[in-house]
Amino acid sequence: MKKESIIFIACITVFLAQLGITIYLPASPVLAKAFSCPPKDVALALSAFLIGMAAPMLAWGSLSEKHGRKTMLSASLLLYALSSAVIALTHHVEAFILLRFLQGMGASGMSVMSRVMIRDHFSGAQLAKSLSWLSISFVVSLGVGQYLGSLLLIALGWQAIFFGLSISTLALLFALARLPAVNSPTASHSQSSVSAYLMILRSRDFLLPALAGGLGYGVIITFNTCAPFIFQDSLRWSASEYGMLGWPISLSYFVGAWLVNRHVVRKGRSFFILLGVAILLAGCTTMLLGGILQQSLLLWLPYCLAVSGQAMNYPVSMAIATEKAPLSGPYAMALCGFLHQLMAAAIGAIASILPGQHIWMSTGLMLLLAMAALAAIARSGPRGLEPA
Repeated sequence: MKKESIIFIACITVFLAQLGITIYLPASPVLAKAFSCPPKDVALALSAFLIGMAAPMLAWGSLSEKHGRKTMLSASLLLYALSSAVIALTHHVEAFILLRFLQGMGASGMSVMSRVMIRDHFSGAQLAKSLSWLSISFVVSLGVGQYLGSLLLIALGWQAIFFGLSISTLALLFALARLPAVNSPTASHSQSSVSAYLMILRSRDFLLPALAGGLGYGVIITFNTCAPFIFQDSLRWSASEYGMLGWPISLSYFVGAWLVNRHVVRKGRSFFILLGVAILLAGCTTMLLGGILQQSLLLWLPYCLAVSGQAMNYPVSMAIATEKAPLSGPYAMALCGFLHQLMAAAIGAIASILPGQHIWMSTGLMLLLAMAALAAIARSGPRGLEPA
């Protein structure tokens, strides 16, 4: 398969996996009423999805070495499609949360396999550039997903959101079946999967940039968890108004990812990771003020700034972490994704219990995460950010 085709398949896969996070968010208050449950129970479904993404990531990486990239990507697509369809048929919040966990497991394999395929075929600044394409797919899912979700909710009800995910994923599975298998590099070591992951985890050069990317991702997860209730319940926005907010957010993420894509080869990776974390911190600092004053403009506008910074930080930090890892193959990419999703699940669970009326608590958490990301980059030092 050509490199261009690999990037295209990987981008579509990431787009669909990330839709699982964003597309149903405008329906969160409606789901709470439909299931006759408190809003926090519906919010926990996002944490369940993220836990489902994190739990099998290491297994997806190991299995891809034994059974190939295409086989495992197909399996994850099928799991994602089936669980999405069953979600649309459920009537109880407990089943909804459980099925979201299974849906997250499918998204886990989709996320890991798309990144592993990119890592197999690119290196250095080109790896960061290629991963930025996945970031662009991620950002498109933020805007398209949130907006499309609000349209489907208004026109056809919340069930149409999950049926749409299922149908789209099955279409990708059908297209993938018609393509040749993705060539996988032969592993250069005979270690067990457990010892391989432990060796990588003990590497400071891998761990610190990986943590920086995951902490920035946690800022986005915190916003996605709290924003539906902040804007629709506390600030009295309609579902369509909240859905429209996805477009400026998407544009902001696109700008950050596009800058990396166009200039990382010339400017270098350390330039973009430092700039990205600084912008992330500035945006979250302003959001804390907006949370204290309960001013919507000081919430969503600086969040767009923060998102742009994370769009620079994420692909570069992942590229640095996986190339600085002591072992090649899919293990470093799978472990990086596992750490990010584990952190996101924990952060999402914390965010889900924060009271929506105290907006400053949510924005304060986002600021703490941004500060921690900056600390991780600072501890990496110049040597840890240099190209391998």
